Amino acid sequence: MVEHEDGKLVFLNSGSFIPSSVEEVVFADAPESTYRNPFLVEAMINLNMIDAIGSGIKRMFTIQRKKYFPMPEYEFGGNKVKLTITGKVVDINYARKVASMPDLSLTDIISLDKVSKRKNLSENEIKNLKAKSLIEGRKPNFHISATVAKVTGKKVDYIRQRGIDDDYCQKIILDYLNEFSEGKREDFEKILLDKLPDVLNHNQKQNKIKNILQKMKRERKIKVGDKRQWILDEI
Repeated sequence: MVEHEDGKLVFLNSGSFIPSSVEEVVFADAPESTYRNPFLVEAMINLNMIDAIGSGIKRMFTIQRKKYFPMPEYEFGGNKVKLTITGKVVDINYARKVASMPDLSLTDIISLDKVSKRKNLSENEIKNLKAKSLIEGRKPNFHISATVAKVTGKKVDYIRQRGIDDDYCQKIILDYLNEFSEGKREDFEKILLDKLPDVLNHNQKQNKIKNILQKMKRERKIKVGDKRQWILDEI
């Protein structure tokens, strides 16, 4: 175990994680049935040295939720299991309000925790969160929905994460060309990069602008002029 100054505890153990997933353990109603050393497990249970009902991991998630702490993080690879537990509140107001939303289950909170950490969601998690209108965006760049943002006071973050939509990007590009007749992609990037969703990195934002320009070209709204700059396609 390693304790970090930022309040995190990191546990590292050799060997694979026997269950198919952490979620399977958290939400299972029965204890794990497979162990590397069943005889040792039985002996430790008889001596009350370990949890006999297999709810230790679930209890850990529940405790983190009640304390408004971030959910535990598991990483698997190289025949090792790494567990990171954060022992402090990152944003107490946000955490309290999320935890107090009456319709949110532990499953929802674990999934929203992944969204806040920009971690990948499973197809089932995506389907569940979208069905409850808890997230917006496209895979893999999801962000909390307006519903959650309104309850938790994260309305500014919501706008930053959502950014402006493609139609508005096109309007800005057309306004620029109407005003100045021609423009380079770099010109549009200077205007649009900081207005695009924060969930996108710099390269993704650049690619998005490039894709918007190509789409506008296909739709015969703009074209490449003689100076190799974008101009209006006046057909």
